[in-house]
Amino acid sequence: MEPETDIRPGERAVETPGAYDAGLWFIGRLRTPWTERRDCPRQGDMDNGPDCRVELDLRWQAALTGLGPGQTVQLLYWMDQARRDLVLQTPRGKDRPLGTFALRSPVRPNPVAVSVVRLLALDAAGLRVRGLDCVDGTPLIDIKPAGFGPWHLPHRELN
Repeated sequence: MEPETDIRPGERAVETPGAYDAGLWFIGRLRTPWTERRDCPRQGDMDNGPDCRVELDLRWQAALTGLGPGQTVQLLYWMDQARRDLVLQTPRGKDRPLGTFALRSPVRPNPVAVSVVRLLALDAAGLRVRGLDCVDGTPLIDIKPAGFGPWHLPHRELN
């Protein structure tokens, strides 16, 4: 789907607000093998997905203290190529529209995404991780330890 012009049957766009309510800083960029949105996987795979890089602005390097290889972390990022005006969307392969908040689509008023990734290595330039699903160069908003959910439990507790 191309920006602002392509609307599938049943979809509806709204006029976006003229001003923003908050600000944020991008703390780095995500480096992945995907250069186009259509090539990105629907969900990252922290076990079998490709190795990716988190390029962290050097001023935030000390904030990585306490993280280590093998840990799972959440990467919050800004889907800067996503349109922001659809309130109803018709997912591929579906015959009826759904509300934006009922979908994991990147198209949303505030295109914030989260991926739970496996931390493979840390170095002076940032992190090597597995489990991303975004376009190369996507802006990074935050990094948090993933201390909850099924990816954090020992395998025996999942059954």
